[in-house]
Amino acid sequence: MSSKGGGSTALTRRNYRLASDTDKPKVTGLVNEKLLSDYLHHVFPASHLPRPPLASLRKPLGFQDLGAHLERLLTEGEPTEDTRDQPVDGCLGPLTVVLDHTSGFEGLLFVDDDLLGVIGHSNFSSIRATTCVYRGKWAYEVLISSQGLMQIGWCTLNCRFNQEEGVGDTPDSYAYDGNRVRKWNVTTTNYGKSWAAGDIVSCLIDLDEGTITFCLNGQSLGTAFSNIKMGPGVAYFPAISLSFKESVAFNFGSRPLRYPVEGYLPLQNPPTADLLRAHKLLGYIKTVLSTTLDTQEEKVLEKDSACWSLHGEPTTLVTLAHIFNYFAPLMCKVYLVEDVLMNFLLGILEGGGSVDEHPLIQQLLDLFWLLMEDYEVNECLKQLMMSLLRAYRFSPIIPDLGFQIHYLRLTTAILRHEKSRKYLLSNVLYPFIVVFFYIKTPLRVKEAGLEELIPTTWWPTRFDKEGKESKDESAEERLRRRAYERGCQRLKKRIEVVEELQVQILKLMLNNKDKGTGEASRYIFLNKFRKFLQENASNRGHPTALCPPEYMVCFLHRLITAVRSYWDEGKMRNPGCVSSDEAYVPPQLFYNGKVDYFDLQRLGGLLSHLKKTLKDDLASKANILMDPAEIQATSMDDLDEEEESGSAQRPFGAVAMGGALARPSWLSSPTLGRANRFLSTAAVSLMTPRRPLAPPEKVKVRTLAVEQRTEEDIEGSHGNDGLLLGRPLEEPDHPITEKSLLEILDGIVMMYNLSVHQQLGKMVVVSDDVHEYAVALKDTEEKIARCPARRPDILEELQKSQKVFAEKLNHLSRRLAWINATIYCKDKMLDVYWLLRVCILTIQHADNTGTLFAFAPEFYLNVAMNSYSSLKNYFSPSNCMDQLPGYEDTLTQLAAILAKHFADPRIVGTDIKDSLMQALASYVCYPQSLRAVERIPEEQRVSMMRNLLAPYEQRPWAQTNWILVRLWRGCGFGYRYTRLPHLLKTKPEDTNLPSLQKPCPSLLLQRHMAELLSLDKDMAASFLNSVLNQLNWAFSEFIGMIQEIQQAAERPERNFVDTRQLKVCATCFDLSVSLLRVLEMTVTLVPQIFLDWTRPSAELLLRRLAQLLNQVLNRVTAERNLFDRVVNLRLPGLESVDHYPILVAVTGILVRILVDCERQGVSRAASVLLSDPCFQLHSIQHLLGEGETSPLCCSHADTDYIHEEEEQKVEQMLAFLTIESKQAAASTAPTSEEDLCPICYAHSISAVFKPCSHKSCKACINQHLMNNKDCFFCKATITGVEDYSKKPTAS
Repeated sequence: MSSKGGGSTALTRRNYRLASDTDKPKVTGLVNEKLLSDYLHHVFPASHLPRPPLASLRKPLGFQDLGAHLERLLTEGEPTEDTRDQPVDGCLGPLTVVLDHTSGFEGLLFVDDDLLGVIGHSNFSSIRATTCVYRGKWAYEVLISSQGLMQIGWCTLNCRFNQEEGVGDTPDSYAYDGNRVRKWNVTTTNYGKSWAAGDIVSCLIDLDEGTITFCLNGQSLGTAFSNIKMGPGVAYFPAISLSFKESVAFNFGSRPLRYPVEGYLPLQNPPTADLLRAHKLLGYIKTVLSTTLDTQEEKVLEKDSACWSLHGEPTTLVTLAHIFNYFAPLMCKVYLVEDVLMNFLLGILEGGGSVDEHPLIQQLLDLFWLLMEDYEVNECLKQLMMSLLRAYRFSPIIPDLGFQIHYLRLTTAILRHEKSRKYLLSNVLYPFIVVFFYIKTPLRVKEAGLEELIPTTWWPTRFDKEGKESKDESAEERLRRRAYERGCQRLKKRIEVVEELQVQILKLMLNNKDKGTGEASRYIFLNKFRKFLQENASNRGHPTALCPPEYMVCFLHRLITAVRSYWDEGKMRNPGCVSSDEAYVPPQLFYNGKVDYFDLQRLGGLLSHLKKTLKDDLASKANILMDPAEIQATSMDDLDEEEESGSAQRPFGAVAMGGALARPSWLSSPTLGRANRFLSTAAVSLMTPRRPLAPPEKVKVRTLAVEQRTEEDIEGSHGNDGLLLGRPLEEPDHPITEKSLLEILDGIVMMYNLSVHQQLGKMVVVSDDVHEYAVALKDTEEKIARCPARRPDILEELQKSQKVFAEKLNHLSRRLAWINATIYCKDKMLDVYWLLRVCILTIQHADNTGTLFAFAPEFYLNVAMNSYSSLKNYFSPSNCMDQLPGYEDTLTQLAAILAKHFADPRIVGTDIKDSLMQALASYVCYPQSLRAVERIPEEQRVSMMRNLLAPYEQRPWAQTNWILVRLWRGCGFGYRYTRLPHLLKTKPEDTNLPSLQKPCPSLLLQRHMAELLSLDKDMAASFLNSVLNQLNWAFSEFIGMIQEIQQAAERPERNFVDTRQLKVCATCFDLSVSLLRVLEMTVTLVPQIFLDWTRPSAELLLRRLAQLLNQVLNRVTAERNLFDRVVNLRLPGLESVDHYPILVAVTGILVRILVDCERQGVSRAASVLLSDPCFQLHSIQHLLGEGETSPLCCSHADTDYIHEEEEQKVEQMLAFLTIESKQAAASTAPTSEEDLCPICYAHSISAVFKPCSHKSCKACINQHLMNNKDCFFCKATITGVEDYSKKPTAS
């Protein structure tokens, strides 16, 4: 048996000898017989006597008689053996009521090991209890863990359910559905209130009156059903039907009902005899705690129990040992722990004050460890903590958050006890401790008391033409807003009390100084935390196995606060360490094997591959030697995993779940038990797999299993660097902080990546709803003001709508106040900003290691991008990013990371490369972040532009092109708009989208682009060739798709194409426009690429450009053409397809080469354009034509579109082309068919191939040779091209 006690004398019921007066009449420290007798009679009064007898008449009581006396007291009033454990009349079934997992279910379900929690795993699964009732009044409770589709109630044995019909869908079943707020009995009607996760539903049935009633959090929802079927053979079982992933837990009476209803009995009998004993024994303990012995005066005195100490008189200790002989076994039962012990401990803290002011709980825990067996105190603490978790999780929200504070205070008091804390951390709390850090959002603001806390509501009432909130406000609106903000501040202060208690709990668990009773708490927590992360990272495909993201968000913020607190304390003790403001994770954690990243993707690919390919770099840079045998073992492990995943036999029915049945539910079930039973009607019975469902974790090379690590493995000692083994030369040699904090910080970053960012984006929906309702209310008020007096019917309907919108806004604005206080407040924004800084510094340090950068996990780059996105999109406008400390410097550092790594050859993952490209594309859309890109060193800017100008083939080029377009937007011809002219009168889109930001061109980056294209002729040619190829493809695809759309529209049945095809069509159009804009940008910045024919590919590029421009013009400007007809259909999804964007882009290119260039260049451009057989002058004339299809018909007053100066240039170009086309027509001699190029039949033969002597025009052969070296005709390899100078013959 292990030693007892937290520093106290090791006295247990097993080895502590209870001394008697006959054994030792003069025991040292024990009082005399008379005083002892008075004391024991005071503690254990005879309850059967009408009044206490005089002391002189009482029979003396000593320790030798105490056992019998106590046994006699405890048996008084107990039920007889005949009446104990007898079923109550009106109830049939086992005494212990659970869910019927053998035959009473339908569909696929996961059931917890206590048979009280259930999770749906099919469309609509049903299950009933093992006990039914046929007479009397009965109740049970359902703890709602998810607020989705469920029907809870009662059914008879005759009810037959399936995947579509459940409880309430058959004649003899009755159900309440809080998701749809309805009651069900074959038909359905409105009933009750909507439920939310964390609510408790009470199901009441009165079989004397024939009624069924439901309660929500103790409040009756009214009688749901009356005159239900009763009589011989009719008995009702508790039952539930629930859809996929929904989860609940039942309480049939195995624990005290949270909301008992007078007159209704729980289905399971409470342990009455044990309850009576426990309360008596607790009363004796309370008396001992509040009594002291004055040995001088020989008196028994009353004292304050709060001052009681375990290190007192031996008489007291012996007395308590007698009590604990009976009390300890009772404290292993969940009902008694929850009803007796937990309420007693909560009562100790009711006086208020800090937890430190109540040392009695510490003394009691010492007493528990001293006088109870190990297995008893372990079970007692487990049940106590689980009861606290349930109580906290399912407490209703009240204005002062009193319930939550109450339970957190007791949790803090228990965890302050070192031995109890370590036991709970090691064996109980993981992973359920996360529950204590969650503050749930109330769905019903009235019940949560938010109407009293925030009496005045506010929402934006003024909007500009784009739908954005206007800053102007009236005096009345200002007063309302300030009153609302004061209410929000009151709410914030109350929530901060809860958050502070949660941080205190985490600080207790992160204590690394409590080494008196073994390993410090922090290292136990760290290993459990890592295991928690592993489960959540490894089960991404199984949502029921994941920690809910709303829990993760709260846990992350409390953990950041606690870690930063310890970090800064370490900085104060050791000034040479890094402050938490400059925190980062050193790169050696990523490759030295001390931290397990459980197969998460690295930037350079698989870890096993990196260990093989970079073993020399590890040896030279980090002094880490890889054993060839270990590398081989790693490779074999990879093969084994593939074989096992492909060939492992799984039990029948488990295949659909991917075999992940060993632990399908983390916390979905409110019982907080593991859902180890999988029920399937197809399998008939409970499945028992033949082998472990989760294969044992393989020992990775140089990596210790999480459970095996010790403090020395983490912190290091005597020359052992612990987690920081293998410091590269580039990494500074100075302490950062305690190494355990570094791993926790690494886990925090991983946790943000797993689900926190997703949840931050999800909760912002409430803010969007407020905005939409506010716009709708404003619109309704304007309609009321314009409504004519002769139409009172319309006015009445508008006023009804106004009232509905106002009520909804009142509700949402209060709910938004709660969400802002818990998720989007300034403190939480600073946490996310700190995380962004951590990721940036970590990436910079890892980047400095050269090739070892490939070992860094991908999630660091993901978190850097996502945290910036959340700061910009989710926290604003309530908190402005500009006010963050060092914000501009951080933006610049992030810009440098994006600019450098979006084309970093050390990064191989396709997804992360796409994410980097998209982040950079978004970054250049906003003026502030674009300026940050311009602030990075010139060498990095030039390198970024060089990577952007790489050929578009064989890489994702659409985002690259989008970036170049954003750098140009605002400089192009008629390219200053944010919304297309034909969409100005439609409802504004989401104005936060990057594509709808106002133009912010970068002249600096344009200059870099011009210099690169001017100096590197080969790069310029290959880049433009790829742009022209992609334009040809995108526009051809677009034309093909609109042909299909037009054909579908002309069919009699009007069978339009699906939404996806419309979206692809619009995307091809947008790509065509953006590629044209890049060509316009290139022509403007570096016109010599096309017009300086001393460059080898200039003429060819100009001819290809002219050919594509003519094709686009002809397709778009022809009268009553295909393009016109599709545009006029105005199909949803094709809103962006219009004449204006594409024609203005083409016009911009033509104006640059035909008007703005020097004379020689203009002459060459005109010659090439006019010589193209597709050229049609009326297409150019269309640009200045009349009507809506003319791109230049916009008002000059709207400078976002066409300037007057730009229109004059188009007129000048048209006049010039009119003259040139007439002259060309007059001077062109007819050409015989024999002298025409056999490829294009548009130009004369002008080139001969060597060695095969076949001929074509220069345009065709030059274009062909850019992608292929074989002859058109004979497939011989072309070694050279010579001019063909034969004079054309007249036809």
